[in-house]
Amino acid sequence: MLDATDSKLLNLLQKNSKQSTKQLSLELNLSVTAVYERIKKLEHQKIITNYVALIDKKKVEKSFLVFCHVKLTQHSKQYIQSFEKEILKLEEVSECFHVSGDYDYIIKVYLKDMEAYREFMVTKLTAIPNIGSTHSSFAIEEVKNSTHIEV
Repeated sequence: MLDATDSKLLNLLQKNSKQSTKQLSLELNLSVTAVYERIKKLEHQKIITNYVALIDKKKVEKSFLVFCHVKLTQHSKQYIQSFEKEILKLEEVSECFHVSGDYDYIIKVYLKDMEAYREFMVTKLTAIPNIGSTHSSFAIEEVKNSTHIEV
């Protein structure tokens, strides 16, 4: 179970994981050693799973965001495992969720433009066996996009 200090530490790290333990110690009113030990404990417990750099998608020409709904032809374990294995290989796919409802999966895809999406669909996504249908939605405006989970 997390205490209030661990929660505050996690929130601070989510806002800026490059903060030094010295900076964090001042915010938390703890010693540098205590902050370091808490971070190591959170990493060991797999509460902190990774540290990443967030990039400006426009500057790397990947600002065309598509949410693609995918329906499989069957819901057998073999078809599900096969689809999931193949989707993991596609670098354009940043996220994939197995969902309930009319479709089986929702994938999040970042590309340069519509032409790149068409190429992705024709040569990669629809080349995966057992896809029954797809439905694509294109992001018009990013209203909120956060990696922060309040704890």
